[in-house]
Amino acid sequence: MKKKTTIYDIAVKLNITAATVSRALNNNSKISEATRELVQKTALKMNYEQNKVALALKSGKSYNVGVIVPRIDTTFFGSVIRAIEEELYPAGYHVIICQTHDIESREVENITTLINAQVDGILMSISSPDIDLNVINQIVKKNIPLIFFDRKKDIEGVSSVVINDFEGGYKVTKQLIEQGCKKIVHINGNPKIKIFQERCRGYKHALKDSGLAYDEKLVFETKSNVEEGRRVAKLLLAMDTLPDGVFSSSDFTALGVIQELKENGVKIPEDICVAGFANEPFTKFMELSITSVDQSPLEMGKMTAKVFLEQVNNKEIKIEKKVVLEPKLMIRKSSLRKVISK
Repeated sequence: MKKKTTIYDIAVKLNITAATVSRALNNNSKISEATRELVQKTALKMNYEQNKVALALKSGKSYNVGVIVPRIDTTFFGSVIRAIEEELYPAGYHVIICQTHDIESREVENITTLINAQVDGILMSISSPDIDLNVINQIVKKNIPLIFFDRKKDIEGVSSVVINDFEGGYKVTKQLIEQGCKKIVHINGNPKIKIFQERCRGYKHALKDSGLAYDEKLVFETKSNVEEGRRVAKLLLAMDTLPDGVFSSSDFTALGVIQELKENGVKIPEDICVAGFANEPFTKFMELSITSVDQSPLEMGKMTAKVFLEQVNNKEIKIEKKVVLEPKLMIRKSSLRKVISK
């Protein structure tokens, strides 16, 4: 039976100490990038297999971090994950990605699996406002750093990184009003989830500040997809008077609205202005580019990872951070009229 390669074999091969090899294999920042690269390439050539279990027992760390998102097939969550990974990798951490598909039971399963995998932290965007607090308490009791991003639940001692969803909702609604819109529809997500509550609150305040009445009949709750946008558009077309503005809390729903309205001869933005939320890439590349609110996903991911590193490196100190990023309104053709007043 062939003898397994050890760090001492690598050390002899490169004429360096075993301690240096160990640090290089674990991405220790005290070792130069050139040495780290040389050691890791040599280890690969010599078929070295690192004993992760022994390493975890020795250091008390697995160097794995769990990231839980509703889904990864959106640019927003994909960009957040990318930024988290880019920030954590130089510190020696690897990311385990879990999806919930907005199903509460899967969320609980994901959390339980990550706890059993002895991850060093859990970064998550919740799928349900009714998330099982018992499973959250398990994370806290085990002293595993927990950071919410984008979608959060207010829990004492738990940090979060979000954007100012109220401000985003306010800005986009105000822009529609400035373009002459007076009957503005709001397409919202699950009203129990904080981000959708805040976007709707911003919508209401913008109407109030502009002297326009809030009408609950103009607010629709949907899932975030194109089909739901088409469904809502059909309801708008059946109204006695077509609304002149639509603010959707989702770019995908906004896209569905635009497709259905255009197929029925409605001109955008002349007859009705449409705006979304998230600034998905397709919003700027379409012939009729879509106004949207940018959520700064790269900044959000980077900040979430930094909050985790601060907590994991200072476990003796209780750190709770509530980071709120400013949204940016990207004004495009779908809500920009040549003539402002109707």
